[in-house]
Amino acid sequence: MTVGMEIPSSLAARLHAARHVVALTGAGISAESGVPTFRDAQTGLWARYRPEELATPQAFMRDPRTVWEWYAWRRALVAKAVPNAGHIALSELEQRVPRFTLITQNVDGLHHAAGSRNVLELHGNIQRTRCFDRSHRADTWDESGELPPRCPTCGSPLRPDVVWFGERLPESVLAQALSAAASCDLFLCIGTSAVVEPAASMPFAALQNGTLVVEINPHPTPLTSRAHHALNAPAGVALPKLVEAAWPPQVS
Repeated sequence: MTVGMEIPSSLAARLHAARHVVALTGAGISAESGVPTFRDAQTGLWARYRPEELATPQAFMRDPRTVWEWYAWRRALVAKAVPNAGHIALSELEQRVPRFTLITQNVDGLHHAAGSRNVLELHGNIQRTRCFDRSHRADTWDESGELPPRCPTCGSPLRPDVVWFGERLPESVLAQALSAAASCDLFLCIGTSAVVEPAASMPFAALQNGTLVVEINPHPTPLTSRAHHALNAPAGVALPKLVEAAWPPQVS
């Protein structure tokens, strides 16, 4: 196992030759863009609430206006963020390898903003909206002042298109993610604590399949001692170096 920040030549060679690369990203890569983590976001007027008290279907049924306003505040925080060097390096990596699957636990949409195309959002996207009763997607709605607004299709209250506590992950998205993790030949685990299931089990499943697993995280996790390579650095530092090591710039 390699631990440190230097990119081993053997890792660069394996990445260059990989046919299917999977990257799993967590809150760490978004934090580098200034997006507060789920619990760090509880400041100001919202400091008296625990996230678990607001991010549930029961909370929405009990007090839909407060939940809607909390997510509107969080959306405003996310809207100020821009992709960092780590997001951009993953977008470049997607263009370099024959097959690339990006699995994210984040809901901020920064991977799409960086240009990534094949993105599996396990927990949804805070910038999207759907209705509570029938999951109709809503891009616009009547701005009557009612909070939350009503679904233009069926009239039920609108909610953010994210996965709340007690809800199941989107089945098709999860199935695609598990399949990719089981079939890739190189797995990158980036900025995630490796403890939140079901994503946490994916790098370990890849290990069991004999896949080369690389962790990128400035902090140790349950995966660190098991990964073939552990790059102890933020994604915005390690990922550009890794891509450059695998595809060195051409000298004219």
